[in-house]
Amino acid sequence: MDRLIKHSDDALRTIAGTHGELPREHPANETELPELDEKERKHVAGLMRVNHAGEVCAQALYAGQAATARLPRVRKSMELAALEEEEHLWWCESRLDELESHTSVLNPVWYAMSFGIGAAAGIAGDRWSLGFVEETEIQVCEHLNEHISKLPRQDERTRKILQQMHDDEAKHANMARKAGATELPTPVKKLMSTVSKVMTKATYRI
Repeated sequence: MDRLIKHSDDALRTIAGTHGELPREHPANETELPELDEKERKHVAGLMRVNHAGEVCAQALYAGQAATARLPRVRKSMELAALEEEEHLWWCESRLDELESHTSVLNPVWYAMSFGIGAAAGIAGDRWSLGFVEETEIQVCEHLNEHISKLPRQDERTRKILQQMHDDEAKHANMARKAGATELPTPVKKLMSTVSKVMTKATYRI
């Protein structure tokens, strides 16, 4: 019951965007706000909205996997990774506020879908669950690298946020690999990539 209440609370906070400041220092604390024209502002906001939605999915994915993980050490790893993803949520939310923009209205849909996928992966077995984490984080790192390359040259503030997120996601992928992740079949990887592209296009605008 305690775990159910905690997962419900985390879900509501994630969807509502009510994460407060967390213990780890904001990666762009020492960086000034860049001057952006209206087109640049909207573009950066779109990218950060996508990244925020990705973190919503990650929260749901880890929550679903933690709820069905069989080994306590795997459940603990999922919960620790989710805490860092929560920090990413706060960083994205704060940057969107600075850009006078908003998180995606589709976040409840992404959360529900990702929680179901995470729970199903956990039921399939911890090695498959870890394999799903590894592949997800690998694809997220690729998206973050792409977004970093698309930022306006002067937006060092957003760049530092995305770079720290990239480092954390790479660490999560490595954690899953070392914990015994099973490599996913190629068709599954391609399906994940296709779903990600659909989500990205929709979330960039709404």
